Amino acid sequence: MSRISRRGFAAMIAILAVAPASASAAEALSEIRIDWATYNPVSLILKQKGMLEKEFAKDGIRIVWVQSAGSNKALEYLNAGSIDFGSTAGSAALVARINGNPIKSIYVYSRPEWTALVTTKDSKIATVADLKGKRVAVTRGTDPHIFLVRALLDAGLSEKDITPVLLQHADGKTALIRGDVDAWAGLDPMMAQAEIEDGAKLFFRKAQANTWGILNVREQFLKDHPQIAQRVLATYEEARKYSVSHYDELKQALVTATRLPDVVADKQLKERTDISFSRIGAPQRESILAAGLALQQAGVIDAKVDVKGALDQLVDDSVRLPTN
Repeated sequence: MSRISRRGFAAMIAILAVAPASASAAEALSEIRIDWATYNPVSLILKQKGMLEKEFAKDGIRIVWVQSAGSNKALEYLNAGSIDFGSTAGSAALVARINGNPIKSIYVYSRPEWTALVTTKDSKIATVADLKGKRVAVTRGTDPHIFLVRALLDAGLSEKDITPVLLQHADGKTALIRGDVDAWAGLDPMMAQAEIEDGAKLFFRKAQANTWGILNVREQFLKDHPQIAQRVLATYEEARKYSVSHYDELKQALVTATRLPDVVADKQLKERTDISFSRIGAPQRESILAAGLALQQAGVIDAKVDVKGALDQLVDDSVRLPTN
């Protein structure tokens, strides 16, 4: 046997320490970590009905649920390896991928109009142009943030023309109602709650600028456990179909998770959430690409980035939906 230098041996150990899981490690999977979010109603049914728990019980694989308060949190958890599957907006996933977050987008859980620009009932703000010099609550790394950037761009403004107040979504809503900020890049169901309970005004809406609700998986998890990812996706699809045909249960799941009134849940689910889609196809790609190009024009994404190439790297079609 040829000798290996100390330096060479140390290098081998270092490589093994950070190498991706081997096939045997992949077979020894003991848990799947997945998020749930109030902006992803399908995830609520998936969790409440214990569908993943039933699917993987025979394998002895435990399901660990983690709440995501926004796309930014889901992406943080995915990047840190704290979850294996996470719910985000398509645009947020694209920006994260461009910034080095190793994720793959594999599924659509909703076509939402979950964000708009919001102000108080007595505010004089009526257009995006009126935001110049104003304090605006926003959660960076989310669809509401990207929606705000695009709205400002269309109005000939940028984030430099406002004072962004960086808060998580629920705190942004609270800040608006308290008068701590002039406007808020809102997110349902908190946005629907502000409308109904506080008379808040959605002064700028643009449904087509809301990018799709996308389920993402850690790239390494998909590489190590492709069959497991396939089964997770099939179970997600089962939950989506169940949600479509059992609206009352879907609404009750949202009410239970948020402790909000039925009327708020109805506004989010009936007026601004379409869960009849599941596959990431041409419409979804076009919507996400348009957001990416707008962000590049606004200077959020570097001009040298190949946005379409990044989108192609983000979306993974290898995980197939059931055909029946």
